[in-house]
Amino acid sequence: QVQLVESGGGLVQAGGSLRLSCAASGRAFSTYHMGWFRQAPGKEREFVAAISNLGVSTYYAESVKGRFTISRDNAKNTMWLQMNSLKPEDTAVYYCACDVSTSARTMRTSPPDYWGQGTQVTVSS
Repeated sequence: QVQLVESGGGLVQAGGSLRLSCAASGRAFSTYHMGWFRQAPGKEREFVAAISNLGVSTYYAESVKGRFTISRDNAKNTMWLQMNSLKPEDTAVYYCACDVSTSARTMRTSPPDYWGQGTQVTVSS
């Protein structure tokens, strides 16, 4: 069982920045592929970004490419999502996710194994 705890959400004006953090339990963090998803009101949960277990490969949704950066530090069991140039349409609950069985690439289209509880990001216009 992997426990994931997000932090760093909040209210920001359009054009601003936020940095989300995800802390993971367990000693095998360096074997976990990690990712971020989001769910806006009335919409389905969608893929945002993913990073492979050693941080070599990253993947982004087209809507955030060039604005968001995913990163991780395996020594700290932590992953981040740096969000710049935020837009009102980025408003959503952001979820940290972990895949222990397949790959970061697969997280773009298949549900991961574990989810965090979510953190709210609100971007005002």
